[in-house]
Amino acid sequence: MDSSKSSGAAGETAINIPESNSAKHKIAHAATKAAVAAAAHPPPQGGWKRGVAIFDFILRICALAAALAATATMGTTDQQLPFFTQFFQFQASYDDLPAFTFFVVANAIASGYLVLSLPFSIVAIVRPHAAGVKLLLIIFDTVLVAFTTAAASAAAAIVYLAHNGNSNTNWFAICQQFNDFCQRVSGAVVASFIAAVILVFLVVLSAVALRRH
Repeated sequence: MDSSKSSGAAGETAINIPESNSAKHKIAHAATKAAVAAAAHPPPQGGWKRGVAIFDFILRICALAAALAATATMGTTDQQLPFFTQFFQFQASYDDLPAFTFFVVANAIASGYLVLSLPFSIVAIVRPHAAGVKLLLIIFDTVLVAFTTAAASAAAAIVYLAHNGNSNTNWFAICQQFNDFCQRVSGAVVASFIAAVILVFLVVLSAVALRRH
């Protein structure tokens, strides 16, 4: 009687069913596939790109302020000397020279563009991985760099002649008489060059952000 009980107890031993090789293979394959997908598509790291976009927005405001200052200063430059005769009036105005007129138009266009570019810069802050916005801005920024640099350079050449003259071509220096006029146009040219330099920096910044996209 005791021997049958012991044999029955021995027969109730648990049987471990090993996991099939196909199931193990499927699990390993799924894990490998997940690892490859994670490596190919890493989680977005938009922190530094958002910082670059914010810096871009600040620089655009600075460039806008410089371009507006250049436009307003040159566009309101007009000096009349206190002595004049019945037939001659000594006056100097920015629109007497085509280079200064082109300067005002170019910087006004640059100011308008910078105002219109601010919403796109905000979009780049909200969506730092949007490459299309950055590409659009870098194209127009490059055009404006050439435009403002040409205007500032042409005006700088006239300012140089106004300060120093040119005896070979009978250009007389007028800044001794029109001192306020020369100071204002010189300040406008400096402001325009500042705007051009900021635009160059914006182009470089956008290029770096696109390169690391």
